[in-house]
Amino acid sequence: MTAPLTPPPHEQSPHDPWQPPTAGQMKPAPQDAWLGGQGQDGPGRKAEAREAAVITVAVALAGALLGVLWWWLSPKVPLVGQVVDQKWVVYLKDTEGEQAIGVDGTFTLLALAFGVVSAVVVFLVRRRGGVPVVVALGVGGLLGSLLAWRVGVWLGPEQDVIAHARAVGKGVTFSAPLKLGAKGAWLAWSMAALLVHLGLTALFGPRDPEPEHYGVPPRQ
Repeated sequence: MTAPLTPPPHEQSPHDPWQPPTAGQMKPAPQDAWLGGQGQDGPGRKAEAREAAVITVAVALAGALLGVLWWWLSPKVPLVGQVVDQKWVVYLKDTEGEQAIGVDGTFTLLALAFGVVSAVVVFLVRRRGGVPVVVALGVGGLLGSLLAWRVGVWLGPEQDVIAHARAVGKGVTFSAPLKLGAKGAWLAWSMAALLVHLGLTALFGPRDPEPEHYGVPPRQ
């Protein structure tokens, strides 16, 4: 019979890598170590909700500026009024013109630009992503587009083209009211804001810290 190779407990080397650490050597895990970094350092849900509400309102109100620019920069659609059988009839003066397409294109390009700018501003102010911010940008962009459409229509020419033709006279050219034919342009702001903000967050946002192991001694 041979003697056991494992020394008695009182004779174990203090440098034994397989010896379990004592209570004094255990590194306590911080309180938020298992919360994914969302403990005391991260904003609470109420703070995130307030930030999302502020972003939504600010982005939506910017739609008023988009509406003014749309009204100012959009090409004019020329109309002309005539009297046929004692009734007023309004015609397109240039039947082959592309002014109507230009009106939709102007709104879409401006909405894309506003989406890019709003995403960059929100990222520079907040410096991190999150679902509330993404939702706020999407909802705010849609509300801003709707507000811009209403502001542009309100600032543009009169909606009643027959009354407008009677006011200017027979055979006199006047501008058609602003009309957004491509309703999908309402989503351009939101889509641009979401894509740009997600890209900025992925490229320049804070990285999650590497997970640490607590209470496990290193092997030698």
